[in-house]
Amino acid sequence: KQWYQRRVAITAGIVFDDCDMEQAVAASHSGLFFNEGQCCCAGSRIYVQETIYEEFVKRMVAISKNRVLGDPFDANTTHGPQIDRTQLDKILGLVESGKQQGASLEFGGEQFGDKGYFMQPTVFSGVQDDMKISTDEIFGPVMQISSFKEADEVIDRANNTVYGLAASVFTRDINRMYHMTSALKAGTVWGNCYNLLPAQSPFGGFKQSGFGRDLGEYALSAYTEVKNITLAVPQKNS
Repeated sequence: KQWYQRRVAITAGIVFDDCDMEQAVAASHSGLFFNEGQCCCAGSRIYVQETIYEEFVKRMVAISKNRVLGDPFDANTTHGPQIDRTQLDKILGLVESGKQQGASLEFGGEQFGDKGYFMQPTVFSGVQDDMKISTDEIFGPVMQISSFKEADEVIDRANNTVYGLAASVFTRDINRMYHMTSALKAGTVWGNCYNLLPAQSPFGGFKQSGFGRDLGEYALSAYTEVKNITLAVPQKNS
């Protein structure tokens, strides 16, 4: 196999006020908290249009409170541990920086229990783009929800990062969807869904989110080598 690289990323989700709210909340929630945020395309940054911002935050907090933390081998568990102590401490440190820099902690933010490396599902609102919880890779169950007014504004903000693995857009306006998905600088953009990775669709990032692609026909290039053969022919035989 040829050299291939994909790094984790800070993924942006954009929610417009004409979206299906229930769908947008559910997909954004699973997009981050799947595998406790330990996923290369975890959707940690959520931009919500200001007209529905408060309602979105309220619903996100409510659904986050329903997560069941515990033994991942228990069928009732929906939220397991972080990989190790080092990662848990990193997450807790970034949560503390979010509070110190003025973000509003809506839910969670602490270690769960006294055994293992469990982190509460955490939701921040009032997040500014220059805060560490917005600019740094957390790789954990910490969601940052910011507000925006217009499409062009949020495009610039979402693209203002060195990463570009994935993004998502929630809107009922198909023309807006085409505009947004084209403008976002990410290797994968989901529309009104999240984390759908069919085998025939290439997956990989832009910018510092790596190079090369998994899945689809594009992935075959990583498993093949191109050979150039040049022959000198003394005369033409036909």
